[in-house]
Formats: sequence, structure tokens, C-alpha cells
Amino acid sequence: MKFRLASVAVAALALVASATTAQAHIIASRLGDFYTGALHPLTDLQDLILWTAIGVLAGSLGAARGRWLVPVFPLGLLTGLVLADGLGFVSTRPAIDAAMILVLGLLLVAALRIPASLLCAIAFGLAVMRGAANASDLAPEANRLLFAAGLACAGYAAITLTMAVTLAFRRADAGPSTSWRGIAIRAFGGWIAAIGLMMVGFALAS
Repeated sequence: MKFRLASVAVAALALVASATTAQAHIIASRLGDFYTGALHPLTDLQDLILWTAIGVLAGSLGAARGRWLVPVFPLGLLTGLVLADGLGFVSTRPAIDAAMILVLGLLLVAALRIPASLLCAIAFGLAVMRGAANASDLAPEANRLLFAAGLACAGYAAITLTMAVTLAFRRADAGPSTSWRGIAIRAFGGWIAAIGLMMVGFALAS
């Protein structure tokens, strides 16, 4: 019995000793730079929350205003990527990303009917900053064109699907903010604002 336990212990130690360094970005080595660009935003909490918040905000304002974001948001991501990779544009600090999450959440809570031009300006500025943030993790040997195509496709799909789901949930014939569907979207905005407030606190404390 003791001999068997000793054999198991020796085998376990041999396995631990033979372990190699783990790589966090193994997507690039298996799926290529297009999929790296498409999937990289999923690894960042700021991207997930900000993309969702701007998509829900656009969807809550209706199709006529939100549809402009379908081309504007991917274009903003590409602009940020080019500015960061070619001109050394530095992405925002975590506190500013957190503040943007807080602002988007408050806009949802207030159910403000902001014009399409202001919505596009907010979405474009947000996309530029997040495009630059994604560019900061580009490896020197990565194919920039494939990465940019993947990132733009991910932005297009994310913003379109989020707006479509919000529009389908919201319904065109519902009241602006007093029906239970409008209240549910405003409550969702409250959660977004709360997350942004906590992230602001963590960013300022660190």
C-alpha cells in the first residue's frame, strides 16, 4: 500500500515538474488573427459592458435613431485601431471607461430621448477608445488587416444583435418609459450604472 502511494506521489511530482508556461492568448495560435480580433473583446469586461450598454441605449430609442450605429460603431472601432497602431494613440484609463459605463447607465435610467446625432457621437467616441484598447494587445507579428476585420465584424454583430433584441423586447407600440417593458429597460440601466459606479471606485482606489 505504501509502495503504491509513493508511486502515485512520484508520478504526480513528475507531471508537475514537466508543466510548461501557460499562454493566455492561445486563440491566435489556433484560429488565426481574424478570430483573434473577433473574440478579443470577449476577454475584456469593459468591452462587454460598454458594447451592451450602448446597444441597449440605441435600441431603447427606436429603430430610426439606432440604425445609424450599425455603420458608425464598427467604423469607430477601426478608427481607434488605426490611431493606436499607426499614431500611438493611447486608450483611456480604466476610470474613464468606468465613467462611461456610469453615464450610459444613467441615460438608460433617465430614458432621455437624445437625438440621433448625439447618440452617434457617443457611440463613435466609445468605439474609438475601445478600438485603441484592443489594439494595445496586438502582437508584432499579427496580421493587422485580419485583426481589424475580425474586430469590425464583432462590433457590427454585437451592436446589431443587441439593438434588435432590445427593439423586439421594447415593442414600437409600447409607451416611452412608463410601461413595464420600459421600466425593465430603465432597471437594467440602473444595474449598468451601479456597475459603473463600483468600477469608478475601484479604479480611483487602485
